[in-house]
Amino acid sequence: MTVTTRALEQGEATSPPVRQAPSGGRRRSTRRWLWLLLFGAALIASLAAAGFGSTALVKPEGGEAFVEFFAAALDPRLDGDFLQLTAVSTLTTLSYAVLGTALSLVIGVIGGVLTSQTWWTSGARSRGRRGVAGWLLARAVLVLPRGIHEVVWGLFFLVIFGLDPIVAVLAIGIPFGAVTAKVFSELLDETSRKPYTALLASGAGKRSAIIYGLLPPALSDLLSYGFYRFECAIRSAAILGLVGAGGLGYQLALSFQALKYAEIWTLLYALILLSVAADYWSATVRSRRVTRSHHRDRVLTGSLLFGAILIGFSTWWVGLDVAVLWSGRTWEFAGQLLADTWPPALGEGGFGRLIELSGVTLAMSVLAMAFAFWGGALLAFPAANLSRMGRQSAPSGFRRVARTITVALSRLLLIVMRAIPPPVWALLLLFVLYPGILPGALALGVYTAGVLGRLMAESAENLDGRPLRALRAQGASESQVFCYGVIPAATPRFVAYGLYRWEVTIRETVVVGVVGAGGLGLALDHQIGSLNYAGALSTIITLIVLTFAVDLASAAMRRSVR
Repeated sequence: MTVTTRALEQGEATSPPVRQAPSGGRRRSTRRWLWLLLFGAALIASLAAAGFGSTALVKPEGGEAFVEFFAAALDPRLDGDFLQLTAVSTLTTLSYAVLGTALSLVIGVIGGVLTSQTWWTSGARSRGRRGVAGWLLARAVLVLPRGIHEVVWGLFFLVIFGLDPIVAVLAIGIPFGAVTAKVFSELLDETSRKPYTALLASGAGKRSAIIYGLLPPALSDLLSYGFYRFECAIRSAAILGLVGAGGLGYQLALSFQALKYAEIWTLLYALILLSVAADYWSATVRSRRVTRSHHRDRVLTGSLLFGAILIGFSTWWVGLDVAVLWSGRTWEFAGQLLADTWPPALGEGGFGRLIELSGVTLAMSVLAMAFAFWGGALLAFPAANLSRMGRQSAPSGFRRVARTITVALSRLLLIVMRAIPPPVWALLLLFVLYPGILPGALALGVYTAGVLGRLMAESAENLDGRPLRALRAQGASESQVFCYGVIPAATPRFVAYGLYRWEVTIRETVVVGVVGAGGLGLALDHQIGSLNYAGALSTIITLIVLTFAVDLASAAMRRSVR
């Protein structure tokens, strides 16, 4: 099981099995049906909000442009000048991802330690209410940076720093660092405390005990998750390029404005290749987490060395100058921005307008997740290596080759779906759909299906094979094993992953909102563009509250399907 899967399962895998009383089982079943009915009602309401059955959604004249765009995939622009521009843009996107990931890891390690229960609730001076209060306060500090999407951070940093490389680095590093700190704290709390408590008992300080007793046994998982965040940072760097940070995203925006389809496909191929390389590197490193000693593992050691080289190269390539952080000009702009932002203002339409936009954003996320869940589930099984299906012997040569090709193609499709940023999918869908909830929801749905498909495929591969072999021993066919063994075992985990991604999708509605898909994201883009920072702060607060509400609902639903 990869660290990605493990991070999503915090608090579940370590809990001992509890035998449920019949009444408790009935209550849980009732809650499941209630949540299912509520989601069905929300889906119907979201379809109505998107205009199904009442308005025209498809542009009759858009089909020709859509076909023309995909026909250009066979004829990308490959002249020397444009290939050189693509290579430079690719290195820029890679550099932003590397530097943003490096910053997020620094924040993640420090924040992970300071937000772990181990730090606050162990040791003679840390017990009692003070320790619990300190832990809650430390966790609360990370809620705000984690709840604001990197695009929003990027838009605000553009106001402060202008077109400076520090914008993309901070926009990726701050929210990613908050997320990484949360995961790192949970990984540290799951790690055995025996060496840590032994050092404390021998008189070592808490800081030394964590460095020498807690971090070393957790280092493999921490590194694995760090490389996973790097893979995510590639996509975020491309998205930030769409709002002016440079790199492949910026060139894609220019080519879309000029409708130069051949150029778009060249840039997309470069982004996909970069994502494939990052995905392969990330998966290779995460697979090494089971090695007994990471100090002797050449892959981990070589990856760390190469990562350090990449950080140095990236700093030189983009010309990063951290001195701008403490320059007088920066503090002047930051102070002016704070003065313009506070206090928040509701603006035209008042509170009712924010409620309306929140409804649009929620409807977009519900439609996106409905599409993403079924799309990811349908692609997960072909992408998972389930060739044995509980059989005692390996499949025949032809079936094995066919299965290998199917797995490879399915995984490549999932990589392409999640490698292309949601704003790009939204721009493509606007060829054939009128602006509104639907193109934004489908754009998020395609992208999220690529992410979910991967998580679901990994989960399916990690299923316990013993029940499947027992079914085969009873004479069940391969299709029966799949229907009665694989699907029931995988469904609860699939649902949990879908609910987890729903929380993330709420925040990502911002990135399709800025290309005209509607909701809070579109309002935020207009407010920042018109320098209405007080109104933008109100919109951001509303988005954080909405995300928190979805987080609570998602957590309750996940508990009901365990």
